Amino acid sequence: MNPAEEYILKQPEPFKSILLHLQVVIETTLPDVELLFKWRIPFYYEGKNPICYFNVTKGYVDVGFTGAQYFTKHLDKLESGKRKYVKSLRYQNIDDIDDEVLIELLEQAYTCRKEKFITD
Repeated sequence: MNPAEEYILKQPEPFKSILLHLQVVIETTLPDVELLFKWRIPFYYEGKNPICYFNVTKGYVDVGFTGAQYFTKHLDKLESGKRKYVKSLRYQNIDDIDDEVLIELLEQAYTCRKEKFITD
């Protein structure tokens, strides 16, 4: 078992169920992505290009998108906190997940995966 899968399976409920659901949706939507363990969290990559990551923190699962500055859909559902470029979906329980929104954001992330960060 790779460290990313181990991270997912070691989480307490409801986070483990959320992460497993997210994993199925991501791997079904983007079958050529690879689940890696980077910066001590699960990170999906397509080749050398990051797509998204999972982080269990502060009572929720954070699904972060590194290319979110290029997104045009569902911007109202994304959180940025104090982060300048990364935006994320946050889930406290499995019922919070809207698969349609998640899939559309994953497709956007995949489309812009090779784009560079725009810095001010």
